[in-house]
Amino acid sequence: MKFNYHARTKKGEARSGVIEASSRETAVALLQKHGLFVTLLEEKSAQAFWSKKIKFFDRVPRKEIVMFSRQLSIMFKSKVALVEALQVLTGQIQNSLFKEKVLKISEDVRAGVSFSQALSYHPKVFSSFYISMVKAGEMSGTLSSALNHLADHMEREYDLSQKIKGAMVYPVFILFVMVAVVILMLGFVVPQMAELLKETGQDLPFLTKVVLASSDFLLKWGWLLAIVFVSLSAIIFHSLRTKSGKSFFDGIILKTPLLGSFFKMVYVSRFAENLSVLIAGGLPIAQSLEITGYIVDNSVYQKVIFTVRDEVRKGGMISSVLTKYPALFPPVFTQMCLIGEKTGTLDSTLLNVVDFYEKEVDRLINTFLSLLEPIMLLFLGLVVGGLMASILMPLYQVTSL
Repeated sequence: MKFNYHARTKKGEARSGVIEASSRETAVALLQKHGLFVTLLEEKSAQAFWSKKIKFFDRVPRKEIVMFSRQLSIMFKSKVALVEALQVLTGQIQNSLFKEKVLKISEDVRAGVSFSQALSYHPKVFSSFYISMVKAGEMSGTLSSALNHLADHMEREYDLSQKIKGAMVYPVFILFVMVAVVILMLGFVVPQMAELLKETGQDLPFLTKVVLASSDFLLKWGWLLAIVFVSLSAIIFHSLRTKSGKSFFDGIILKTPLLGSFFKMVYVSRFAENLSVLIAGGLPIAQSLEITGYIVDNSVYQKVIFTVRDEVRKGGMISSVLTKYPALFPPVFTQMCLIGEKTGTLDSTLLNVVDFYEKEVDRLINTFLSLLEPIMLLFLGLVVGGLMASILMPLYQVTSL
């Protein structure tokens, strides 16, 4: 919130301007801290509705949080006080929602709340992983390095998600083009040619009959197909938000040929990296496993990780549980965990595994894209070519006769 203010200094000099704060009381406190006696304070007039941002679409990009963590870490190393550092960073943040959150965090910290506690008031922006790392850094006196670890980790997560999204853009685009071409041809081109073909009175090829029947069905029942498609999409979307539905789809993804092995690498890499960062941050292994289980974002892996957590609480080893799930955790990965546990270097050992899997994921994405491009183009050509051939074949027979 922004407030217009009029105030006077101790010497009686007039001051006026705009101050940003989460509430009227906070704005007064900030002005008083700077030696100003408030004479008038009013909320800045609201913007016209067309110039406002739609809150529904307002979100905090991951890049903003990465930059915030990195800059805060650097300022800590430079011995800048936390409240002062937060105030400086607030002025540099571009995203309005994130700026508002950091401003509130700064006010909470100034009021005596710990940094990790202030972050926990904003769970939609800062994950439990982030808050736990900050809390561990506060307790061990290594908050600067904890924030640096967080920035490194979030950058790797961001890069991986961008690679996966980038790999999906091309096939989705080709699929969209193919569906659009088929609908246009069946809905507009084929019906016009159908009358001409019927006038010839000749026996039509089987492929032509199929295309004409498909076109007729689309024109008569296209609205029904649209309803069915929207209904199925809504059901799937709703199912993904339920525990049983997500568990079902997570299992299917892991069993899908080619894609299954790719996502297994992604989940194992995510498990290894998150666990490594949390252990390096000073968190107990059982607590690190619990947080990692929620972050891994696959219910099948989550169930196994929670089983590992329970075993570790009883005094067991991580590798002894992972050995029972060779389909999810490769034997090489389990062996590396065993070595790390025996030598007391589990965090660094897991990071070595992460480097290996990141290279494998990159290689698989590049191979996938190099194979997918010609396959999708060939498939698109066959579909469009088949539709054109089904129309041109009868016309060619008429002209030849």
